[in-house]
Amino acid sequence: MSAPGTLLVTGGAGFIGSNLVRHLLATDPAVRIVTLDLLTYAGRRENLEDLPDPDRHRFIHGDIRDGKLVADLLAGSHPAMREAGFGPVTRVAHLAAESHVDRSITGPAAFVSTNVEGTLVLLEAARAAWEGKDGARFLHVSTDEVYGSLGPDGYFTEATPLAPNSPYAASKAGSDLLVRAFVHTYGLPAVTTRCSNNYGPYQLPEKLIPVVIDRLLEREPVPVYGDGLNVRDWLYVEDHAEALARVLEAGRVGEVYNIGGHNEWANLDLVGRICDLVDARTGRAGSRDRIAFVTDRLGHDRRYAIDAGKIERELGWRPRHTFERGIEATVDWYLAHRDWVAAAKEGL
Repeated sequence: MSAPGTLLVTGGAGFIGSNLVRHLLATDPAVRIVTLDLLTYAGRRENLEDLPDPDRHRFIHGDIRDGKLVADLLAGSHPAMREAGFGPVTRVAHLAAESHVDRSITGPAAFVSTNVEGTLVLLEAARAAWEGKDGARFLHVSTDEVYGSLGPDGYFTEATPLAPNSPYAASKAGSDLLVRAFVHTYGLPAVTTRCSNNYGPYQLPEKLIPVVIDRLLEREPVPVYGDGLNVRDWLYVEDHAEALARVLEAGRVGEVYNIGGHNEWANLDLVGRICDLVDARTGRAGSRDRIAFVTDRLGHDRRYAIDAGKIERELGWRPRHTFERGIEATVDWYLAHRDWVAAAKEGL
């Protein structure tokens, strides 16, 4: 049974956030959701079209760094919430973030502002709104990039020391530590998740998998950093949404849960697999010939891999999608949504 009150999803018009909103509305008939999103290039209202039971959802265009707005939302006093009959916010799923590594290298200040300062505003508002109340929950959604780079063996666990190597990862590590501090200092009922690379519907065509699909469909070169042997663990976004819902429901306060897909791929192998799928779906041939090696990213971590044993043992979650099933569904979605891709590219 859902917790009483309203769920605030920050960044809910983004890739992972919109998939979480869609999943919760489809699976929890009691949930009421307010999405707060600034609609920068990474957030798009179109991602929240055709929601299941849209009367249980309200969208607010705004900034997580706006303390008054956030306080009004937590209190349930925002006009849109009163008009809809939504109660005060008792749960927060915090996904709003600047998240593109390349952008963080050229402009790190925006990442510190949104990811660190914005998280602090949310934490302060939640602490004030929930003081003396039971049943609240603050879910902070982070990334495995806070752990740094792995060698050829081993996995990141929740006990792995934080060693971020990009400004993006450093900003997320900073927000993770703020959440930890609010739990231990103020008793805030917060929990943190750290996920591996996501893929699936509604991901912007600046990330690897949608970039590859789009470049192939446009018959353009497909860029691969360095030697293409950097390894990532890939998680289908619908599986991630299910994991976040499970942590919201039953995760232990103060804990960190790693969420991984059990799918390690070297970038070059992944790109080759997508080339073959696009060729099979479109009747073309020779897509692998479009692969073009480009200068490696600054500070490019060699390998990420998640040990997701804790969330499986404690909360019973495992990814439902095999990589083959997930990547086929992803290619098919992008083939069927070329208008969405074209509009998204205009905003990048």
